[in-house]
Amino acid sequence: MENQLAKSPEERTFQYQDSLPALPVPSLEESLKKYLDSVKPFANEEEYKKTEEIVKKFKNGIGGKLHQKLLERAKGKRNWLEEWWLNVAYLDVRVPSQLNVNFAGPSAHFEHYWPPKEGVQLERGSIILWHNLNYWQRLRQEKMPVHKVGSTPLDMNQFRMLFSTCKVPGVNRDYIMNYFKTESEGQSPSHIAVLCRGRVFVFEALHEGCLLTPPELLRHLSYIHEKCHQEPPGFGVAALTTEERTQWAKARAYLIGLDPENLASLERIQSSLFVYSLEDNSALVTPEDYSQILTMVLTGDPTVRWGDKSYNLISFSNGVFGCNCDHAPFDAMVMVNIAHYVDERIIETEGRWMGSEKVRDIPLPEELLFTVDEKILNDIKQAKAQFLQEPKMSTQMASDLQIVAPAFTSFGKKLTKKHSLHPDTFIQLALQLAYYRLHGRPGCCYETAMTRYFYHGRTETVRSCTMEAVRWCQAMQDPSASLFEQQQKMLQAFAKHNKMMKECSAGKGFDRHLLGLSLIAKEEGLPVPELFTDPLFSRSGGGGNFVLSTSLVGYLRIQGVVVPMVHNGYGFFYHIRDDRERTHDCLLPRFIVACSAWKSCLETDAKKLVEQIFVAFHDMMQLMNTARL
Repeated sequence: MENQLAKSPEERTFQYQDSLPALPVPSLEESLKKYLDSVKPFANEEEYKKTEEIVKKFKNGIGGKLHQKLLERAKGKRNWLEEWWLNVAYLDVRVPSQLNVNFAGPSAHFEHYWPPKEGVQLERGSIILWHNLNYWQRLRQEKMPVHKVGSTPLDMNQFRMLFSTCKVPGVNRDYIMNYFKTESEGQSPSHIAVLCRGRVFVFEALHEGCLLTPPELLRHLSYIHEKCHQEPPGFGVAALTTEERTQWAKARAYLIGLDPENLASLERIQSSLFVYSLEDNSALVTPEDYSQILTMVLTGDPTVRWGDKSYNLISFSNGVFGCNCDHAPFDAMVMVNIAHYVDERIIETEGRWMGSEKVRDIPLPEELLFTVDEKILNDIKQAKAQFLQEPKMSTQMASDLQIVAPAFTSFGKKLTKKHSLHPDTFIQLALQLAYYRLHGRPGCCYETAMTRYFYHGRTETVRSCTMEAVRWCQAMQDPSASLFEQQQKMLQAFAKHNKMMKECSAGKGFDRHLLGLSLIAKEEGLPVPELFTDPLFSRSGGGGNFVLSTSLVGYLRIQGVVVPMVHNGYGFFYHIRDDRERTHDCLLPRFIVACSAWKSCLETDAKKLVEQIFVAFHDMMQLMNTARL
């Protein structure tokens, strides 16, 4: 990806969309075989035999019929999963999505030219805005490189959802509004929404067809910042986006009913390129510890984030930046791409603006003023309390979230590859060993595989907790097991994981297939097949019950974080690097991990899990260094 960003190809960003292959429907027999394999770590012999019978009955009965109906559906759609996945994974979800669905991460500029520093928030903000606007302009012109694996183009549709995109709450189901158009498609919104101290401002990013320059952007930011710090705070309408979805939908409808201008203001926010959040707080971050900034970008001031926007660019008072993104329109690789693009531009320019200081005669930002009443003010108060205050019962709130994100500095990607170990699989298996040691049992695990080889492809599930991984974990805990035996079992676990990742990326996973079969049954008004009510289905992670929810963010300077999928689980994002570029005089390899857990769950502890992961890293490398084939 890094090489692709540096090029200016003649290819247009979206030119291959029409020629991408349709998402395939996997073989029913293969999917059920893989499913049975995945439940083995969580079953005793009797339970497994029962599930085996259920699967056999499903295959020879209702499952076969559902599969045929799925094949029929796939004939009329280039991506049979797309609409279903969007609805089930995101739009039908009723829990507050800003905390439970969104992903967030820090900008990497603090590692080089922009270390934390008070008094530079607005100046740096003008420069980072300008680089983001350049990316937007290049995307509209279709000048951003097509992502490829070798010479094979990948689906780029998710990049259309980065700018001018917003989720809108519904009573039963949300929907996505996307206003972005390429230059060849016509006019596209060109304004930015700025949130500061509970108030909302908008301004055009173009003047007479040209992007505003950093000095012009600085004038706008200074105007907003000064106005907000000299006058009382706003109502904080943005906090409503943190609410339970049906509650927010009703509050939004009521807000619109108070004054038609409220709808116009909401639509201005929805159609804005992105939201720029001016935080009053500073965020601590070092190359050795991302814990606080990750906590703040995910759980910061709810009155300056629009939780439904595809992209909130967050500015802290000490010149540190980050983002908070709705997960519904796109996956994290889109944000990784723009974050890396901006970071590279900041490195190229040494974090400075080198152009003209001239400021054109441009209209000042416009404030969006909402008409509110006591009910809306009470709704806002309740939303803030729901998001920030201590947890009650089983409700998961910002204050209940534990995030631990240290750097592992003993070795990195190069050493794992020297031993022919895939670095992503290395971390996944270390996580399995760490969980096994900490909790005394296998942990059902979701790892993201991308399916962008296919039209509008997004993700598939790799179930990292395999029998091969469990046998290796058991061997590592067995004092009588030789180093050779431990190494051999580890290599078998590596081979299994690598094979699964390859199959899932090629459209041969089984989790999305099973989801499709269950949704066909639902649409047909049929009873829920026994396969999906079998305790082993949920115990192995099915139905969104994975104890470990994980994803590789990439091999660049970008890190992210999500909350756990279940209350007694962990969220685990990580990125893989070789050295700390421009941070130290020496090259120091590393992995960065970000682990989240709920404090109210007495069973989980993100800090202890990360400690065990780092121990596992050393143990795994020691196996490769000391065991001999």
